[in-house]
Amino acid sequence: MMYMVQKCFLLLAGAMLFLLAACGSQEPAPLEQEPASRTVALTVWGAEEDEALLEELFASFQKQYAGQAEFQITYQPQSESSCKDVLLGDLEGGADVFAFADDQLAALAAAGALNPIEDAESIRQANLPAAVEAASVDGKLYAYPLTADNGYFLYYNKAIFTEEDIQSLNAMVEKAAQKGSLVTMDWSSAWYVYAFFGSTGLEVGLNDDGITNSCTWNSTEGPIRGVDVAQAMLAIAESPGFASRTDTEFLAGVQDGSVSAGVSGVWNALAIEEAWGENAGAAKLPAFACAGQEIQMASFSGCKLIGVNAYSQEQEWAARLAEWITSESSQARRFAVRGQGPSNLQAANSQEVQDSPAIAALLAQSEFSHLQRVGGKFWDPVTEFAGNLAQGNPDGASLQEQLDRLVEGVCAR
Repeated sequence: MMYMVQKCFLLLAGAMLFLLAACGSQEPAPLEQEPASRTVALTVWGAEEDEALLEELFASFQKQYAGQAEFQITYQPQSESSCKDVLLGDLEGGADVFAFADDQLAALAAAGALNPIEDAESIRQANLPAAVEAASVDGKLYAYPLTADNGYFLYYNKAIFTEEDIQSLNAMVEKAAQKGSLVTMDWSSAWYVYAFFGSTGLEVGLNDDGITNSCTWNSTEGPIRGVDVAQAMLAIAESPGFASRTDTEFLAGVQDGSVSAGVSGVWNALAIEEAWGENAGAAKLPAFACAGQEIQMASFSGCKLIGVNAYSQEQEWAARLAEWITSESSQARRFAVRGQGPSNLQAANSQEVQDSPAIAALLAQSEFSHLQRVGGKFWDPVTEFAGNLAQGNPDGASLQEQLDRLVEGVCAR
């Protein structure tokens, strides 16, 4: 009996081994029988200055997803400030992934150029609250935060100005005149001119329609009137120590020694440090004399965002690339090579970022900054008004009339 049991066991074991061997002999299908990786073509729009960085990020993205697809990623330079207009001119022919300034978000979303982001919560958790707000419309996230540094502050030469000097724009302009130097600010840009009005109680902003503006900069009532601000600006403009200069002209003046201070942003940090060395200083904006008071200068703030075209033929891969460009490591790299402040919390809290004088100045100014939310009619009337004051109001035109004309233009439908 025992012999029969042993024999049955051996037969059963042999059968099992045979079956296992048979199963093991079934090799995976050869690679040539698997579907070949398809080609994913993506077009990316970004700032001209970002080309080298973006090409580096494209390479790391392709390495990360090697084997999942063959990628053809094409970079095309496109100004972030005019991205909306170009994209809406041909949505279907536009870039799959694009960088743009956050003030264009509402229009892009309303036009159907952007879809709400599916994995929104993880992005909210990873980024600064202000950046998340800038990337959202009515509480829905429509874009990926890229930077949180689209604002301005004061650069100054420590060899000329003291910590006390930089508290007052009027004091700085007076001292620059004594030194045969210049303090500059771009009054040809309404973006910067907002600095004089933003902390006065005079207001500008979008109406509920999301297109037209409301504006009280010509107000004749209240502790600070529109004319008070205009007179304060005119007093600064008339000083030989002040000049209205574009950002490019400001930097050129820093480099040739004619400019000792100016209002700009983080994008000039590296060049200014090279020019001024250990004397390169950065701080929040100063106050200015107005109606017998010292008014802290305000600023527009904003973020750069990455959008995914709702008409892209490669929605999934475009979204992955957008996430890659805005990831913690990519934002850290962006800061290292471009000096731009991260929106990603971990990247922003790194020691390298915290040690940056420009970022520290931007953070100090953030207490007096406001998200840029104005319609397209805001820019030209303000530029015309400030440009005339920068020239010293040569025709002696009524400041109130100029302000009335400004408000009429800003609020035009």
